[in-house]
Amino acid sequence: MVGYALLLVIAMSLVAYYVGRSAGVSFLRSAGTDMHSLPGYHGAFVAVWVGIPAFVLVLVWVAFQSSVIEQLLLSTLPPSTTQGLSGNRTTLLLQEIRNVASGIIFGEPSPEVRRAAETYVRWQNIADWALLVVVLALAILVMFMTRAQLSPRFRARNRFERVVSGLMIFCAVVAILTTVGIVASLLYESMEFFRRVSVVEFLFGLSWEPQIPIRADQVGIEGAFGAIPVFAGTILIATIAMIVSIPIGIFSAIFLTEYATNRTRAVVKPIMEILAGVPTVVYGFFAVLTVAPAIREFGSLFGIAVSPNSALAAGGVMGIMIIPFISSLSDDAINAVPRSMRDGSLALGATRGETMTKVLLPAALPGIMGGILLGLSRAIGETMIVVMAAGLIASLTFNPLDSVTTVTVQIVTLLIGDTAFDSPKTLAAFALGLVLFICTLALNVIAIRIVQRYREQYD
Repeated sequence: MVGYALLLVIAMSLVAYYVGRSAGVSFLRSAGTDMHSLPGYHGAFVAVWVGIPAFVLVLVWVAFQSSVIEQLLLSTLPPSTTQGLSGNRTTLLLQEIRNVASGIIFGEPSPEVRRAAETYVRWQNIADWALLVVVLALAILVMFMTRAQLSPRFRARNRFERVVSGLMIFCAVVAILTTVGIVASLLYESMEFFRRVSVVEFLFGLSWEPQIPIRADQVGIEGAFGAIPVFAGTILIATIAMIVSIPIGIFSAIFLTEYATNRTRAVVKPIMEILAGVPTVVYGFFAVLTVAPAIREFGSLFGIAVSPNSALAAGGVMGIMIIPFISSLSDDAINAVPRSMRDGSLALGATRGETMTKVLLPAALPGIMGGILLGLSRAIGETMIVVMAAGLIASLTFNPLDSVTTVTVQIVTLLIGDTAFDSPKTLAAFALGLVLFICTLALNVIAIRIVQRYREQYD
C-alpha cells in the first residue's frame, strides 16, 4: 500500500502542476507583460507544496504505523497473556502474531494469538486505506490553499527557487550527517575493540587468527589480531591490479584521443566501457575458472608451485575491471586540455608523441590522477573477486603466487555467523574499517594536493 500512496503523491503533484500552470496561463492572458513569473513556475510552486507535505506524511505514517498498531494490539490481549512478560518475550509474542497474520504458522497457535492476528490484519487494512484517504485529503487541501495565493504579480519563481534551495541544503545536510554517523560508529566500535586488544598488537602484529572461545571450557582457543598480514594482502592485490590497469588504461586513452580514427574510437570506446558494467561476481567466476587454472598450468611448465587461489589471479582480473575507469577519465582529461596548447606545440615543430608527453599529459595530470585514485579505491574496496580467486587465509607474504586475503574480505567474514556482536572477533571488523577509512582519506588528500599543484601551473 505504500507504493500506491507514493503513486498517489506523484499523481496529485502532476495535477497540482497542471492546476497552477493553468492559472498562470490565465494570468498571462489577462495581465500580459505585467506578470511576474512564467506559468511554469506557478505550476511548479503548487506542485512542490502539494508533493512535499504529502511525501513527508507518507514517511511519518509508515514509520509509526506498525508500532502504534502493535501497542494497541497488546492492550486488547487478555491480561493473562501479557502479564509478567519481559521485553524480549513481548517481542516474540508480537512476532508470532505477525507470522500468523502472514500465514506463517509453526505449530498450533493459541486462540488469543489467532484472534490477535485477525485483529492485526483488519487494523493494517484500515490503516492502509486511511493513509490513502489522508494523503488525498491533504493534497487537495494544500492544492486549493496554494492555488488561492496565485496572482499575476505573485513571485512564484522566487518561492519555487527557495524551496529547491531548501531541498538542496537538506540533501547536503543529510550527506554530512551520514558521513559523521559513519565515522562516529567506526570510532565508537573501534574504541570498544581497542579496550580489549592492544593497539600495538593490532597495528604491528604478524599473526591474524581472530578466533575466540565461544564456551567457557574452550581455554585453548586464543585470538591473534595482528593486522599486518591483512594489510599486506590488500596492498599486494591492489598493487598487481594497478600495475595491470594503469598502463593499459592510460595508453588506451592516448590511442583513442590522438591516434585512433573517429570510426575506431566509436567502436572501441563503448566496448571498453562495457567492462565497467560487468558485475564483480562475473569477474570472480572468470578469475577462478579461467585465470587461476591458466596461471597454475603456466607455472607448472617451469616447475613453479602456484597456489590454487593466488594474489596474481585476483589482482590481474581486478586490474581488467579497473581499466575502464582509468581509461575513460584519462580520455576526458586529455580532451579537456585547450586545443590551443596542442596546436601551439605542433606549430613549434613537436611531433604528436612529444606533444602528448610534454604538453597534454602534464596538463591533464589532475584528471588522470583522479582516475587512477578512483581505480585504486575500487581495488582496495573490492571483495567478491578476492573471495573467489585469492582466498580467505591471511598470510604474511608478498609472493603473488600465494593465497592472501584483504581487509574487505575479512570484514565480511568477521560480521557473519552467530558470534556475539560485542566480542573482539566482531569488533575487529570495525577496527579494520577504521584503518581502511584513514588510508582512503589519506589517498584523497594526496590527490587533492597533486591536483591543486598542477592546476595552478596550467590555468
